[in-house]
Amino acid sequence: MAQLIADPREVARGHHELAFAWDGAAPLPGQFISIKVNEGSDPLIRRPFSVYDFREGVLRIVVKSVGRGTRELSRYAKGDALDVLGPLGRGFSVREGGSVLLVGGGVGNAPLYFLARALVAKGTAVTCVYGSRDAGQVYLSHEFLEVCDRLVITTDDGSAGQQGTVADLLPGVLDGGAFDMICTCGPALMMKAVTEIAVSRKVPVEVSLENYFGCGVGLCYGCTVDTVNGNRRACVDGPVMDGSVIRWDSLD
Repeated sequence: MAQLIADPREVARGHHELAFAWDGAAPLPGQFISIKVNEGSDPLIRRPFSVYDFREGVLRIVVKSVGRGTRELSRYAKGDALDVLGPLGRGFSVREGGSVLLVGGGVGNAPLYFLARALVAKGTAVTCVYGSRDAGQVYLSHEFLEVCDRLVITTDDGSAGQQGTVADLLPGVLDGGAFDMICTCGPALMMKAVTEIAVSRKVPVEVSLENYFGCGVGLCYGCTVDTVNGNRRACVDGPVMDGSVIRWDSLD
């Protein structure tokens, strides 16, 4: 169990931040937690959420309201208890030194903030390309700005930052600097495009998959991913994986 330390706050249109006291194992950047939405059996399946941040015993996540379960979470109040499993899965590599490029799309930006803080603490230079549909769905960008050496915001309609997708901007960002690794999280089509660009530039790329996680612990095989090395379970072999080994067409 984890206890909310504040009411959920809306950080962008349809996006709420939940912060709760956490006395379990410390999560690593890229790992996720799994929340049982209520005490009953409807909805039955737990909901997975990337860790946005963890420090001083407080764990934060960003919840995008897309269905009944996530809408219920946004209605919790300070002091309410949440049934939480975690941390789960495999996280990002946290390089020491050098330069890393983070590329996020939508709610997929969330785990990149925690990763950015961890990289900076290791003396690594961090550039972040933060993608969103429009200005109304850009959340907590001021926190990214505080930690990243460079933050590039892009929106599909140009209402915030530069207009275009992260894939549109990525070649120009890569032309402007040398990066030792790219880490990305977002929709599958976005990560496929990022991976193709990274591979063409010979830059290692790690992706955080947003597959549907049924159990979250590798039992149900509902999140199986096709790779060049055979099928892998995203919840335990990932969610962070080497983007170059994934057969992206199988995720379309």
